[in-house]
Amino acid sequence: MSVRLRELQEYEHEYADFIYYTPGDLDREGQLWPVRAGRTIAKPNYQVGPKRIECFSLHLILEGTVVLEFEWQRIELGKDDLFCLFPNQTYHYYTIPGEAPLQMNWIALDGSRILSLLKLAGLTPEKPYSMKHVTPQLKLAAERMLASMAKFERWNPALSLELQGLACEILSGLMPPASRGHDSEPAGWIRECMEFMDLHATEGISVQQVASFAGVHRSYFSNAFTNQVGVPPQKYIQHIRMEKAKQLLVGTDATVTEIALSLGYPNLYTFTRAFKAYYKTTPLYVRASGSN
Repeated sequence: MSVRLRELQEYEHEYADFIYYTPGDLDREGQLWPVRAGRTIAKPNYQVGPKRIECFSLHLILEGTVVLEFEWQRIELGKDDLFCLFPNQTYHYYTIPGEAPLQMNWIALDGSRILSLLKLAGLTPEKPYSMKHVTPQLKLAAERMLASMAKFERWNPALSLELQGLACEILSGLMPPASRGHDSEPAGWIRECMEFMDLHATEGISVQQVASFAGVHRSYFSNAFTNQVGVPPQKYIQHIRMEKAKQLLVGTDATVTEIALSLGYPNLYTFTRAFKAYYKTTPLYVRASGSN
């Protein structure tokens, strides 16, 4: 801890650093931006509040214990727990004498999207905390946010987009496992995979890439998809590409080679062979006949 303390400034109740960010037009268009962030190592007499803030402040507890009081409620939180301060709500939080030093990273966010995203994560003014939710991935995303904000000297669009992406990564990490999992609602995740395939089939995606998108093993994905959709995922991807090929042949003047490459095939020969196997006729015949 001594190395860490040398990096921080000393205050009455804590050792801390504070990083500030001023949003620009691009931040406001994205409806999501950081306001300030920092790191805290608490002294034995650490306490904050009672106070109110004007934005949403996420606190990730890295070590130690903190007591959070809000709305006549009191909750004791420890390592890998987190809490969020909501605007215009009164909070008071402090350490317990004799406990290990409290260490936290915190990020204050603002924008019209924040409230609904926090609700999806199960954080509300009535329950502004979550137990054992600070994963290594969430810690890393928060550290990256702090490092990026520390680079801020004046607003620029590259930094704005970087911070928006990191904010989304942090909020994604807050989502409970049930909302990301597949076992409780398999039909839902299969539909998401179909939407992914509909969107990217013409880019030459593979079944493995779809399985990775779903976060499951390829064989499990193929079996589940086939059982629910009625065709293997490779056949589904092929169907999308072939339907698009026919539309381009009939509705545009693009050459067959252009169509082949646009649909993710490596060359004209591979596309023509796949087309003939699917439709039992050639691309040029379909174009000449103008058939749909």
